[in-house]
Amino acid sequence: MVMVMALMLSLSCSRFQSPHISCYNPIPSRRLTLFQLVTATIGIPQTQSQFFGAKGSEIFQVSEANVASVKDQNLFNWVQNDNRRFLHVVYHVGDLDKTIKFYTECFGMKLLRKRDIPEEKYSNAFLGYGPEDSNFTAELTYSYGVDHYDIGTGFGHFGVVVEDVAKTVDLIKMKRGKITKEPGSVKGGSTIIALAEDPDGYEFQLSERGPTPEPLCQVMLQVGDLDRAIAFYEKALGMQLLHKRDNPEYKYTVATMGYGPEDKNTVLELKYNYGVTNYDKGNGYVQIAIGTNDVYKTAEAVKLCGGKVIREPGPLPGINTKITVFLDPDGWKWAFVDNVDFLKELE
Repeated sequence: MVMVMALMLSLSCSRFQSPHISCYNPIPSRRLTLFQLVTATIGIPQTQSQFFGAKGSEIFQVSEANVASVKDQNLFNWVQNDNRRFLHVVYHVGDLDKTIKFYTECFGMKLLRKRDIPEEKYSNAFLGYGPEDSNFTAELTYSYGVDHYDIGTGFGHFGVVVEDVAKTVDLIKMKRGKITKEPGSVKGGSTIIALAEDPDGYEFQLSERGPTPEPLCQVMLQVGDLDRAIAFYEKALGMQLLHKRDNPEYKYTVATMGYGPEDKNTVLELKYNYGVTNYDKGNGYVQIAIGTNDVYKTAEAVKLCGGKVIREPGPLPGINTKITVFLDPDGWKWAFVDNVDFLKELE
């Protein structure tokens, strides 16, 4: 009789069991209640440890772990399907008006908006090649009385697409800008590039290629473990690995990541220099902001992947825009901004 009832329970469980959740679910069901009634009638012990033996509690723990695993996977699936794009990159400058003039005259950017916050003793300006609701922009921040910043060794460069690199270099020289690399082919490729420094020493890579809807096309950061960084950005941030290139002759490897093809979208370039695991972040470069449909889920995914949340998700005082801020495994700071709130802020 006992064997028959056990077989009936097994068949019942296997018929209705989820492929992800153990049949031995601690939540009472009608079948389990019926079985308890039968076992009580024929004298079989009902307690978890008595019925399942020494492994009983472990079975329940595995069931709970399976449920958690399914929940985590659903979260990461949501990350991959979230509506994300690069919004703006934030960094400090020592003379806001001077930098605005340089970007508009030398790089052809437009001043989109400028604001002063005297109660917090800073001003900022947003510049780019199109409206903020669709284009990536540079957010320049000037703190009252601070005219110099340490860029550090970890920040690489910003990328800008231009029609003619040589003409742009001549213009920068005419405006007394600094060229750190004359026009020429990129290492291992045919694209014509040049390197220029803005008034604060931030480096810009000028690339000559066809028209693009996103001329402010790239931010390059250096990392100490490229595979770790790629895995984090793919899983926690939902980015795609667009391509990866090793350059043993020059002892570095680069990976390009983003939310769409690089001829139409801003991308993140990660650079690993052989044998270098740590970089000085300085105090000039701040963060990249990314749009999301849910900052709360975003923060949860970041935590599961080992990121350090330094601002829990929630609304900013005064403007009620929901954000969350965190550090990646290399210590680079990122902010996620609620998409709907961001558009309201622009209004």
